[in-house]
Amino acid sequence: MTEPVRVLIADDHPIVRDGLASLLGTRTDMTVVGTAADGAETVELALSLRPEVVVMDLQMPVVNGVEATRRLCAEAPDIRVLVFTMGEEDGSVLAAMRAGARGYLVKGAPQAEIAQAISTVHAGGLVFGAALADRITELMSGGTGPDRRAFPQLTERELEILDLLAAGRNNGEIAARLYLAPKTVRNNISTILAKLHATDRAEAIIKARDAGLGQSG
Repeated sequence: MTEPVRVLIADDHPIVRDGLASLLGTRTDMTVVGTAADGAETVELALSLRPEVVVMDLQMPVVNGVEATRRLCAEAPDIRVLVFTMGEEDGSVLAAMRAGARGYLVKGAPQAEIAQAISTVHAGGLVFGAALADRITELMSGGTGPDRRAFPQLTERELEILDLLAAGRNNGEIAARLYLAPKTVRNNISTILAKLHATDRAEAIIKARDAGLGQSG
């Protein structure tokens, strides 16, 4: 007999979190091993309980779902993350997929769709709707990311921000695109300027464009 899929549910709304846990609790092919109310708790519990799939809300306190996904995928790549979102047009879905999520569910989906999505992700598949299919396929194939060989001294996050800077994006647009706080973007840009020995944003943008960045914004 096949063992039930071990699932961790992360959502800051008790009604959503407990409702989904109750829903999955009626199934014999899945078992909820825990629930979390914020991103930091999600990562901590996932590393401790070792679920096979984490159903991850994006808008959570302490650490948001995108950053929690990034941390979890880096520390435990064997754990699959399935994003739980209000709508597939949400730009944070793309950020979560870039961070390592294997797909997403729209809140309010019927039980059969939720179970199928969890099973698909558990089996190594991807789950996403038609509205984002082309963009996510590009992202998963690496077609939209900047070439990190250009600036090996930068972290992955700093390279993403520099790429968007070179594409003409302002701080607010970068924050929205990468699902970051504006202060985090400002701090990263200061670090980027220091690492590139650039006196200002304009010089950093010139260096980035000379290296071929700025094409994906």
